[in-house]
Amino acid sequence: MEIIYHLAGKAEWEAGAASPEYRASSLAEEGFVHCSEDEAQMLRVANRLFNGRTDLVVLDLNLDALTSPLKREPSRSGEIYPHIYGPINIDAVVQVRRLVPDGDGIFGELLPWVTTER
Repeated sequence: MEIIYHLAGKAEWEAGAASPEYRASSLAEEGFVHCSEDEAQMLRVANRLFNGRTDLVVLDLNLDALTSPLKREPSRSGEIYPHIYGPINIDAVVQVRRLVPDGDGIFGELLPWVTTER
């Protein structure tokens, strides 16, 4: 099973988790859902864009179960990121974890929050 990762605010995730599909705000704003290829890439993104936030969760997404198209595309820096061009079907979410910053606001620890059995 190949896994990619999506960062979300806890409230945004909880609002969308009750429906069959989760629609990240970036889907309406940019046309795709931002994801990371691995945990290291996801932590770099979290620390660059969300430093100090305490309300983040990480969705572990099973690519085999994902129904929307996925493209791996370069960012402005040239680093390749997976982008989902459509909503995330809830049954592709295999795990949801809290992303907890340390005392300096740096992310490095993922804690279990909710595990979905699919």
